[in-house]
Amino acid sequence: MAIDYQRLKNWLFPEVEHSYAARDTMLYALGLGLGADPMDRAQLRFVYEEGLKALPTMAVVLALPGQWSKNPETGINWKLLLHGEQGLVLHKPLPPAGTVVARTVIEEIVDKGAGKGALIYSRRDIRDKETGALLASLASTSFLRGDGGFGGPSGPTRPVHDLPERTPDLVSDIATLPQAALIYRLSGDYNPLHADPEIAAAAGFPRPILHGLCTFGVAGHALLRTLCGYDPARLRRMEVRFSSPVFPGETVRTEIWREGGGRFGFRCRVLERDIVAINNGLAEIAA
Repeated sequence: MAIDYQRLKNWLFPEVEHSYAARDTMLYALGLGLGADPMDRAQLRFVYEEGLKALPTMAVVLALPGQWSKNPETGINWKLLLHGEQGLVLHKPLPPAGTVVARTVIEEIVDKGAGKGALIYSRRDIRDKETGALLASLASTSFLRGDGGFGGPSGPTRPVHDLPERTPDLVSDIATLPQAALIYRLSGDYNPLHADPEIAAAAGFPRPILHGLCTFGVAGHALLRTLCGYDPARLRRMEVRFSSPVFPGETVRTEIWREGGGRFGFRCRVLERDIVAINNGLAEIAA
């Protein structure tokens, strides 16, 4: 069943209500490796209930739309779907516990042609249920490797952030835990690709890989540590393109360039294999 452009473009997602507690906030941070140094009080505020704060990137696991692409009526070959890009805008600091609501919408579908795949641009706005305040806006690009040539519009595609060719101004190394994917999946993404060696092998990987959004969170941790003094209210925006998977236990080096006006370009490199896992990153930091 091929994609029906109008049907998929107007796909009606239900509103999702998501209640989370301090325990969930701490578990998310532990999945990213915070608390690795038990004497680091700056990290402790994200993994200990006294004075608990939520990491800004935790927005990506709130009020998820579920595995909607597996519905045959979408026309999507979900087995060939890749998470291509992720954006996050923080309007207010996330509360460490609460109830939020969100509805996902598809903004556009780009048909790259037969054999070339397609792109889905989607958005999710997260609001505090009690006050209605907008907390975060999420933008996601999905690459449908097996679904091009259905007759949809061929563009425009959204530009990515170009990085300077010079040496980065700042570098931050964070070692991921060998069990990072097993912890991170408890925040809501139970795809067995990140846990089951047999399923990972069937997908062409020698062992389970880290969730792309876990790597996104590790990059957010690096930005928070290097640019924000661990103040979550200062991280206002993050945008990335996913380039290559990370294996749990590898070291992620975030390379950062100052661009002025509170803007920073960045990318993430896996030190053990010298490959870029996240590219074309853009961060906006409040003074």
